[in-house]
Amino acid sequence: MYTGLQHAHSGLAYLVLLGVAISLLAALAGLFGGKTFTDKNRKLGLLGLIPTHLQWLIGLILYFVSPLGMASASGDAMKDSTTRLYVLEHPLMMVLAVVLITIGYSKAKRQVGTTRGFKTIAIFYGIGLVLILSRIPWNAWPGN
Repeated sequence: MYTGLQHAHSGLAYLVLLGVAISLLAALAGLFGGKTFTDKNRKLGLLGLIPTHLQWLIGLILYFVSPLGMASASGDAMKDSTTRLYVLEHPLMMVLAVVLITIGYSKAKRQVGTTRGFKTIAIFYGIGLVLILSRIPWNAWPGN
């Protein structure tokens, strides 16, 4: 079970990055194009929201079953940068990114028919994407 979850979490990371990037680019195009935020644009925001939430759920399960997660949390873990990344930094930044992306989508879906929905998604998804990219354990990224 653990190995399957680990592979799912690693593979889904590509979909998260792709979905958030597509949503962000579509929002920037609409923002700079001076367009009105429509229901179609709202649905494009789901491309970033849905895989992010699924990834968070799998990551939460992994945090409690993985030997790199909660099981290795201790004072000594904070002294080792790799262990600290898995125990604290990665989970914390990912939770913040999921919260920001969720807030961005929730606010934007109420702004259909205005031009503000693009700005909301661009800001919240952009910050979320930066947080995600900042704490991906690149040394353990599939293919490395």
